Amino acid sequence: MMPTANFAHPSLSAQRVTLRAGARTLLDAFTHTFYPGEIWCVAGPNGAGKTTLLSTLAGLREPSAGHVELDGVRLAGWHARHLAQRRALMPQSAPDAFSATVLDIVTLNRFPHLTGWGWEGEADREAARAALDLLGLTALAARDVLSLSGGERQRVALAAVLCQQAPLLLLDEPLSHLDLHHQIDCLEALSEWAREPGRTVLFSCHDLNLARRFATHALLLDGAGAAYAGRVHEVLTPALTSRVFGYPLILIRDGEHEALIPAPRSRQDSASHHDVSAS
Repeated sequence: MMPTANFAHPSLSAQRVTLRAGARTLLDAFTHTFYPGEIWCVAGPNGAGKTTLLSTLAGLREPSAGHVELDGVRLAGWHARHLAQRRALMPQSAPDAFSATVLDIVTLNRFPHLTGWGWEGEADREAARAALDLLGLTALAARDVLSLSGGERQRVALAAVLCQQAPLLLLDEPLSHLDLHHQIDCLEALSEWAREPGRTVLFSCHDLNLARRFATHALLLDGAGAAYAGRVHEVLTPALTSRVFGYPLILIRDGEHEALIPAPRSRQDSASHHDVSAS
C-alpha cells in the first residue's frame, strides 16, 4: 500500500541518525531536513561516512540509531516500488554485467514506472533519450556499454538515474572518472534538472571548489560524529574545512571568483581567510 505522504511539501529528513563503522561513530544523532530546490554537496575526508550516509538516506542501510523519513513517512513504511519512484540512488561503482546498448541500459531505470507485462513503452524510451541528451550522450545511444571508457560509463550511469525521474537524487561520487570539462557539464546538467519544482539533489564530492560553485548547500562530515550543514559558502569555509580535513586551507579571490587552496608551507600554521589577487 502507498503510504500517506506529504507531496505538497516533499522532503527528506534525518531524525537523530547515528552511523557507526565497527567501534567508530561516523555520525552522532544527526537531525536535518533537505527540501526541494536544494542541491547538497556531501563532503568530508576519506572514511568520514559519505557513502554510508547516502545509503542510509536511500533506505538501503539501517542507521545504528534514529530513522529517516521521506515526505513525512519513515522509509520502512514505503513499498519498494513507490520508494524507487520517489528517490533514485547512484552508487559509487556499478560494473556492467552484460552487453547492451547505452539506450537499453539507461531505459532499465524505468522499471519502477512499468505496468502490465513490464515492457517499456515509447514514453520510457523518450525519457531515456531525454536523459542522454541532457548529458550530451545522444551520439552514444547505440554503442555497446561494454565498449565505453570509464568516464563515458560514469555519465551513462548518471543518465540512467535521471531517467528514473525520481524527484530526489542521491549520488555517490558522480564525478569520479570524469575530466574537468565533463565534471562541469554534469554539474550544469544537474543544476538544470533541479530547477524543476519539487526536486532535490544530494551528491558526494571531493572537489570543494566545484561544490562551492554548483551546490546551494553543503553537509560536511568530520568522520568523528560531527556534521556541519548549511548554505555552501557558510559551511565550506577555510576555517571549517581546514579543521575537518586536517590541513590548512585558504580562500583566494580573483574578482567575483573564489577558490579554496592549500596554504603555502610557510603559512600552514594558519587556516584563516585570505584575499589573494590571481595573476
